[in-house]
Order: sequence, then structure tokens, then C-alpha cells
Amino acid sequence: MSTATATSTKRTIVERLTKSWLYIGLIGIGVVSFVRIVTDTDDLTGAGTIRAAIIATCPILAAALGGLWAERAGVVNIGLEGQMILGTWGAAFFTYHYGPWVGIIGAAILGLVGGLLHAIATVTFGVDHIVSGVAINLIGAGAATYLAEAVFPDYEGGGPRQLNGLEAPTQITIPGVSDLAKDVADRHWFFVSDVASFIQALTTNISSLSLVMFALVVVSAVVLWRTSFGLRLRSCGENPQAAETLGVNVYLYKYIAVLISGALAGIGGGFLALVSSSGFSTGQTGGRGYIGLAAMIFGNWRPGGLLAGALTFGYTDSLRLRDTQSVHALLLLVALGLLAFAAFRAVRKQVRGALVVAVIGVVVMVWFLATDSVPREFTVMTPYITTLFVLALGAQRLRMPAADGKSYRRGSAG
Repeated sequence: MSTATATSTKRTIVERLTKSWLYIGLIGIGVVSFVRIVTDTDDLTGAGTIRAAIIATCPILAAALGGLWAERAGVVNIGLEGQMILGTWGAAFFTYHYGPWVGIIGAAILGLVGGLLHAIATVTFGVDHIVSGVAINLIGAGAATYLAEAVFPDYEGGGPRQLNGLEAPTQITIPGVSDLAKDVADRHWFFVSDVASFIQALTTNISSLSLVMFALVVVSAVVLWRTSFGLRLRSCGENPQAAETLGVNVYLYKYIAVLISGALAGIGGGFLALVSSSGFSTGQTGGRGYIGLAAMIFGNWRPGGLLAGALTFGYTDSLRLRDTQSVHALLLLVALGLLAFAAFRAVRKQVRGALVVAVIGVVVMVWFLATDSVPREFTVMTPYITTLFVLALGAQRLRMPAADGKSYRRGSAG
């Protein structure tokens, strides 16, 4: 195959994927718009809700990307939560002294240290990946708590468990576009106003760090799937013995992947400290490292899929900050989604799975029709229930890297 033909084929694949995601996005907005009108819940697609969803999505997205890099090289990184915790402290410390962007670099460095510990344990010494990851989580939480108690009480706005008043990264507003989008969104038209709400959220006081987070998805996709470096790294997660026979330094690639994984998780922790809130507090990750892993699995170890998963979890997480009526409207959205998924599986002749999903969809629909609201306690659990729910539905279509989590020793290719 000539270079020109190969380039043309890649461009065709990219164009098809772009169109597919565009169609999925438009259909999704249309369904949400329909639910908004039926339930008379404008908050469901309000610019405030979308802005909150973006803020909730970014830390989860960072953890998911971190998991993607590690697992594509064959290393399960359960330690993402601990690396995020280290990132929150790093962001607070360096931001206090040098400003927010140095703070993000500091968060990445602290997360990278956590990744280095995990790589030494799993790659060099062959420790079980789950055991090492749990240890990293405990070490990260303990280290951040100790460092906070030792350092932050002497700082202005600091204490043994927090450091408040930190400078945030620059926010971006696009004049004209923002105002026009708000005017259209306030008219509450079907579909058009919902699209305008998205545009308003993306052009009004959006954190520059949020844009960096979404750009990292594109960078990761290009590096892992469009470069020889990415091909070698992914080969280490599929068949490291075969990669070794072709001259790939498997240990080196695994180390690089896990270090990048830890750095990304650290950046996610930095986002929590500087954008999601105005300061550091112990325990502020709230399990987002684990939710990031769930988003990665939901996305079938692919950048586009994990982005969809992170947006799903971020959106449900943002709704719990609104009134309970929005969460009640979400029940109708979930029911319609389940019934559509059941129809899809039925078309593919997966009858048993289609019936199970359809029954769950009917139960959720009955719940929506029989009630006017949901308990406030349920709204707090929404993102975690969504995590379990999505993974349960998507479990049958998943395909992890073949050597993910498996021990590898140099020379085992024989």
C-alpha cells in the first residue's frame, strides 16, 4: 500500500468517526431536549448545569485518561485515586507560591511520583497490580494528610486540613457569541435552545484548564493510535513477549505509560483544588479516581468512549447540585435510553440481553410516572449508581488489552 493510499485511508476513518460522534451527539441533544420539554425542566440543559457538568467531568476525564495510558501498556492502575490526592496537595502548595499554572505542573509531578512508585512495584518487582494500587491509594491519602498538617497551618488561609483562597487558572469568555447564545437559550425552543446552551457554557467563563483537559483527549488519541511510539506502547499491553522479540524495550514503555498515567491523575487532582473549588482540602477527590476507571472501562479502553463515559458521570454528578426535579426528569431520560438500547440489542438478535434491559427500562419508566420527585438522599448517590449501572449494561461488549494486569519478565519470550 502506498503512503498516499494509507494517508487517504486514515483520513477516511477519522472522517467516519467524526461523523459518527457528531450524529450521536445531535441525537443525544435531541432526546434530552424532548425530555426537557415533556418534564418542563429547563434546568436539565441550562447553561449553568452544563457548566457544572464540565467542571465535574474534567477530574474524572483526567483519571480515565491516566487509566487508559497505563492499561494500554498492560499495567492496571488502581492507584489513580491516590495519585489524584497527591495532585491536590501539589497544586495547592505550588499555586500558593508560584501561581496556578506552576501549580498544575506541581500536581502533575506529585501524581507522577505516585505513578513511579506503582511502576517500580509492578514492572520491576512484579507485585500484583491491584495490591500495589491499593497501597498507592493509602500512601497518597496518608502523605497528603501529613504534608497538609505539616505545611499549611503556617500559610495564610491554611489549616491542618485545608488551604483556601488559591488563585484559579484564567477563565475565557468570547464576547458576542456568548451573548447571542444566551439570548437563544433563554427562549427555550426545542433543540435549538439546547444547542445554544452548550455554546453558551463553552463560551462564557470557561476555565482554560478545562480546555486543556479536553485537548489531552485528542493528544492521547493521536499519540497512542497514530504514532509508532503509541503502537509499540500498545503492543506491550497486548503481547509483551512478541513486542520483546521485535526489539521493543517493554520495561521502558511500561514505565513511561505509568508515569504519564500518574501525571494525568495528578492534573485531575489539581483541577479539583483550583477549579472545582478554590482550595485544597483533605479527601476532596471523593472517589473520582475510581469513577475515572469506570469511565475508561465504559469507553472500552478508547479515548472517545472514555470521554463519553466521563461526560455521562460528570453530567449526573452536576444534577445532584440542582433541584430534585432535575434528577426526577433524568429518570425519563434513563428509561428512554434503556428502551432504545434494548431495541438495538434485539435488532442484533441478542434477545436475552434485550429482554433484561427492556424490563429495567420499563421499571425506571414506571418509577418516573408513579412519582413526582426523588428523595434528596438519592440525588447524592446519583453518580455512583450511574457508574455501577453503566458498567453492568456495557460489560458484555468490553475488550480489554490482552495482557492487561499480567506479570511480565524480560526474556520470557523464550
